[in-house]
Amino acid sequence: MKYVAGLDGGGTKTAVTVADENGKTVRTFVTGAINYNGQDEISIRDSFRRIMAEIGDACGGLAHCVQICIGAAGVSNPTVHDRITANVRESGYEGGLLIVGDQETALCGALGTTHGMILIAGTGSICFGRNEADLTHRAGGCGHLIDDEGSGYSIGRDLMTAVVKANDGRIAPTLITDLVFGRLGMESVRELIGFAHDKKTNKKDIAALAPLLSEACEAGDASALEIVRKSAASLLELVVPVANTLDMSAGNLVLAGSVLLKNAFIRIAFEGRLKEAYPNMRCVSAPEDASQGAVTMALSRL
Repeated sequence: MKYVAGLDGGGTKTAVTVADENGKTVRTFVTGAINYNGQDEISIRDSFRRIMAEIGDACGGLAHCVQICIGAAGVSNPTVHDRITANVRESGYEGGLLIVGDQETALCGALGTTHGMILIAGTGSICFGRNEADLTHRAGGCGHLIDDEGSGYSIGRDLMTAVVKANDGRIAPTLITDLVFGRLGMESVRELIGFAHDKKTNKKDIAALAPLLSEACEAGDASALEIVRKSAASLLELVVPVANTLDMSAGNLVLAGSVLLKNAFIRIAFEGRLKEAYPNMRCVSAPEDASQGAVTMALSRL
């Protein structure tokens, strides 16, 4: 029996599905992130070793896995493809290997096809589309240092910004201050500044603050509601060039990532803006992880 594996490498974790050549799932598991735009080389190498070891265990030997598809965040970085390949090969895997952006595997996982449009707002943010003529376009996904507006990282950063602005009087006092201090176990802006600039603090740590936004919005906090407005506008800004370039103003838009799937305030605000811009576009929620989409793409390579 031959096997395939699909990896959904997001900003904070990697979901893996192993299936036989007929598409029957034989194992699923979750392990550490493999995103080079947010993780260090050592932790990524360790994650790949664990992943390949478990795939081998599920297949009765890694040699029985003949095709792996990896959908990974951060592959727009020109060095990432070769670095992922090197880690996979160093971990003992010698079979077929397909590496694509996690937006492609998420799209396939949601619609069962590689044609369509998807908006992802998780730790990072990106919109990607492929039309029936196989033309593609993407917007965003360039990493947290220069992009990722509307993402969990962006929201976490905006929450911290609200704390420091409220502290010095640039905006009115906000519930966000107590929420952020409580989550981080801090009592002062001085400590928050230290956290934000600590080299040990990565984008995952900042994105972890994003769920606090919902709590502040439920209390009607003005600063929190402004972050929602800003995030929804930023996410629509990602959709517009993809929809217009590919002539996909109608049909399904797959929504993926914790920001869109778990924050009702942002989703409602975004869908309202989308309806105004594209009345014939319908939102569809993506599955929790895209590893099954990666499996589908791997099977298509057999």
